[in-house]
Amino acid sequence: MAQLTIRPVETTRDRKTFVDLPFRLYADDPNWVPPLKGEALGLITPEKNGWFSHAKAQLFLAEEDGRVVGRISAHIDTLALTMPAEQGFGPGVGQWGLMDAEREDIFQALLARAEEWLRAQGMTRALGPVSMSIWEEPGLLIQGFDHPPTIMMGHAKPEYRAWIEAAGYACVKRLMTYDVDITKPFPPIVQRIIQSGEKNPRIRVREVDKRKFEEEAAIILGILNDAWSDNWGFVPLTPPEIEDVGVKLKPIVFNDLIRIAEVDGRPVAFMITLPDLNEAIAPLGGSLLPFGWAKLLLWLRHPKVKTVRVPLMGVVKAMQSSRLASQLAFMMIEYIRKASAENYGAVRGEIGWILEDNQGMVSIAETLEGDINKVYQVYARDL
Repeated sequence: MAQLTIRPVETTRDRKTFVDLPFRLYADDPNWVPPLKGEALGLITPEKNGWFSHAKAQLFLAEEDGRVVGRISAHIDTLALTMPAEQGFGPGVGQWGLMDAEREDIFQALLARAEEWLRAQGMTRALGPVSMSIWEEPGLLIQGFDHPPTIMMGHAKPEYRAWIEAAGYACVKRLMTYDVDITKPFPPIVQRIIQSGEKNPRIRVREVDKRKFEEEAAIILGILNDAWSDNWGFVPLTPPEIEDVGVKLKPIVFNDLIRIAEVDGRPVAFMITLPDLNEAIAPLGGSLLPFGWAKLLLWLRHPKVKTVRVPLMGVVKAMQSSRLASQLAFMMIEYIRKASAENYGAVRGEIGWILEDNQGMVSIAETLEGDINKVYQVYARDL
């Protein structure tokens, strides 16, 4: 019988092996989107990921007779440790993620090793999967295996849910994405709300100006950190992370897909929409060579996509739960809906992820006649 060993990732070659494993495990899954390997390596390399400026991680590989059969990350975010416990993180809460395995016994051995590392670091509770920041790919997919994920959303094997729960983990939060038909106008009630807003001289909804990328990003970040500060799982973005995100997302930032709403000249809300980059990278098999880079560059010049995703939107806390907040949201959504369909050929929008108990956002998605198309769960247990 082959002997299973779990060992830490220590070298550049180990990190490449860590990144390569899912390409084999998901080779027969038509709905798994191979990430660009350079991006996946950057995520787990401290020198290339600003998240490591306030976090540390240990990666592990599982091997049988020299063959890699599983992987996991264990990590601690020092900013997350300072957050209120009722918001999901807080003192003593470590995380794990980036987990894949051929069999359940391998899965359990990896999870036990990650927990052992977290205990040695003084952690008293483990939460996961979070890969690796809450701003990246949190949660385990439990519904929506029949279609590929959009940009910056995760995919997983259906059996992982039972394996995690067998290890004593309980769901602490559900995250949902909503599928919205954007080929037709929204319901009459939404149109009336938008028309009323357009008559209000205090309101201005504008496109961002990519030529002023840093200035616009600072405005959005200010609203984001205020709007999301009371949300479950919130950890403020730091300057090194913002710089990294800017580098990654700038090529798929288009003025007409990102809006800032102003009231009396003050920015109070924003909505970010991205063309689904996964549609372009799925055929590349994780590599830009030999001709993938040219195909991607051509696509980026003027992307045509089936789907656009809304990963982030927010309204300053002082206005949340107000009628004006909903009005601004619907106005931004409608303007971006038109731009997405007319300028990029999109037929569907995906809103999320949305916390299951975020009543404001759930109400907006339902008013738009959106349907839940994917559900993710975050699990935790005491160590």
